[in-house]
Amino acid sequence: MKRIFGVTFGGLQQKVINLVLVIILAVIAIFSAVTIYQTRSLNKIMNDADVQQRETVERISGDTIHKFIEESMTRTGALQAYIADDMFSDLKNEVQLLKTLAKGLFEHKDSFEPYPFEAPDPEKDGEYSAHVLSEEGVDPDSSELIGVAAHMSDTMIAVCKNSNYIRNCFFGLVDGTVLVVDKYTKNKYDENGKLTSFPVRSRPWYTGAEQTGAVYFSGVEHDTYTSSIGVECSAPVYVEGELVGVVGADLFLDAMSEYVNNSSKTDLGFVFVISDKGQVIFAPKDNGIFTVETADTAEDLRESSNAELAQFVKDSLFGKTGLRKVNIDGSDYYMAGIPMNTVGWAVVTVAEKEATETTASEMLRELERISNAAGESYEKGVANSRRLTLIMIALILAAGLLASYFIANRLVKPIEKMTERAIAISGTDQVFEMEDDYRTKDEIETLAKAFAEMSEKTVKYFKDINEITKEKERISAELGLAQKIQADMLPNIYPAFPDRPEFDIYASMTPAKEVGGDFYDFFMIDDDHLGMVMADVSGKGVPAALFMMMSKIIIKNYAMMGSSPARVLSQTNETICMNNDEEMFVTVWFGILEISTGKITAANAGHEYPIIKRPGGAFELFKDKHGFVIGGMSGVKYKEYELTLEKGSTLFLYTDGVPEATDADNQLFGTDRLLTAMNSMTVNEPKDLLTGVRAAVNEFVGEAPQFDDLTMLAMTYLL
Repeated sequence: MKRIFGVTFGGLQQKVINLVLVIILAVIAIFSAVTIYQTRSLNKIMNDADVQQRETVERISGDTIHKFIEESMTRTGALQAYIADDMFSDLKNEVQLLKTLAKGLFEHKDSFEPYPFEAPDPEKDGEYSAHVLSEEGVDPDSSELIGVAAHMSDTMIAVCKNSNYIRNCFFGLVDGTVLVVDKYTKNKYDENGKLTSFPVRSRPWYTGAEQTGAVYFSGVEHDTYTSSIGVECSAPVYVEGELVGVVGADLFLDAMSEYVNNSSKTDLGFVFVISDKGQVIFAPKDNGIFTVETADTAEDLRESSNAELAQFVKDSLFGKTGLRKVNIDGSDYYMAGIPMNTVGWAVVTVAEKEATETTASEMLRELERISNAAGESYEKGVANSRRLTLIMIALILAAGLLASYFIANRLVKPIEKMTERAIAISGTDQVFEMEDDYRTKDEIETLAKAFAEMSEKTVKYFKDINEITKEKERISAELGLAQKIQADMLPNIYPAFPDRPEFDIYASMTPAKEVGGDFYDFFMIDDDHLGMVMADVSGKGVPAALFMMMSKIIIKNYAMMGSSPARVLSQTNETICMNNDEEMFVTVWFGILEISTGKITAANAGHEYPIIKRPGGAFELFKDKHGFVIGGMSGVKYKEYELTLEKGSTLFLYTDGVPEATDADNQLFGTDRLLTAMNSMTVNEPKDLLTGVRAAVNEFVGEAPQFDDLTMLAMTYLL
């Protein structure tokens, strides 16, 4: 290789210069050929394209605009229906939550004292507060129900504060009293300062829910204490088949009304809303087609003399209609309806057909104007392009020769230096470091920095890998130890009582994670009494395992003191509630077997139903009464019950991980499959029974991961 004028001929520099020159010449040649060809072709293409474009646009513009309008109207309607339906769905979910809470309170009303309540306080106007109203002649202080319902005050206030739509909620009771949460305490008094009565049991939301026996949506009404319009959602609360009252909440529809009124500002059309009774609920003012009237005077459009309109309204309430043409009073309109499934209403978008056709005509005229102007500009541009092309070719060639030299020199020098340095440190533990020759302020400097950083990171990487490996081994060892400690805490030596032939017992627990929250326990309280526990802690993993250990110890300690099952659960609940900042809870079934008689005394704190098989019979659920979960709230009293096992009877206890085992299609194993599997077995011993149940669950779940802890206990009475 020779170096002349700073260029190394035969080396990398010469190759870079040659490459740049070849590329420049090739680009110039191609550019020139393409320019000449395109100049000749474009004239013909422009003329042909102009004719074809006019014909094509004229042919498909109507269809295109029609399709655009259909998609736009359908999407607009669907979006508004979705937004509105989402509002009603949230309202329904909140009401169902209140119903569940109310039902639980009244089912356990004997477990706590009445909650204090008060009449509306005008001083609290403008802030959410809970207060009590009643019908004419009804005294809330003599009500046996309102004190129980008042326990929901804080929850109802939280619902109103946290919701974007709900402004008040209520709980009307069968004795004519009602618990109300809103901001309008002043409005509850007349001009003389007297508290007004409230006809609870005659309100549409109360009678509607009572008659349907399910979640009920009222029609659009004005709020009793404000000028706002809204929809009331309510649900009946039954306890042991008897109606206790009706819970509900208001959804103010000011936002929907404002949107519908503003929609009339568009050039093509507007949006209106139809109720499930076929009446127009919301429509823009001065829309020229529909008038909003009260429910008792508004026309049911399903019965309209306009057959097209009547059928469209029926279809809109049933499902998406797509774009349809409907003639109203001699004018054609495009309409698209989308149902709101939660309340049975529909959102309809409307566009006047004549306005859409006007848009298409204007588009054709504008296209012709643009085409003419473009043709003139194109002719001028072609002439200028020829002159510029020649100038650019000369400039590119000259600049390319100079640039190729500087680029080659700039690229090669630092790369040569980097190559020498890389070869020098190859096979050693030295680190590649930045030098001034590499600081080119371009990709070469970036490459050099990358080499340097990679060299440092590689050393650090190996150090970090070693540390991470040690940490993972430590965590794995600790989790393994935690799993062993948990397993050792549960009875795991079988036969558990080899000197007691009166019964045979076996249990197992398979956690979904390294450690679990389920637990079982069985122990001799005295020579004639066997305690049995099956429990499920909320959550999974290490927190649940710690809570499980604490709960297990507390239950056993109280049981060994000789207390009844109900008292054991009550004492355990009070102990856990005193130090339960994490608000965890545990469901528990606890029973005591009197070995000499086969009598079981048990109590259930929100746990799964036990399963019993009697001699000559099949496995079946024993639907006992459930109390509240342990750790949920203090002051809960639990009820116990008795059942007697005959010789050969089997008791099977389990956690929800068994019936809620899920396969790859998200289907649950379920209680029915559990009973079917158990009754198909021919086993006699508890261990074989648990093995068979686990095999049935595994076969159902297949390759799906274990969703929850699987815990089971079986006891066969042999005396």
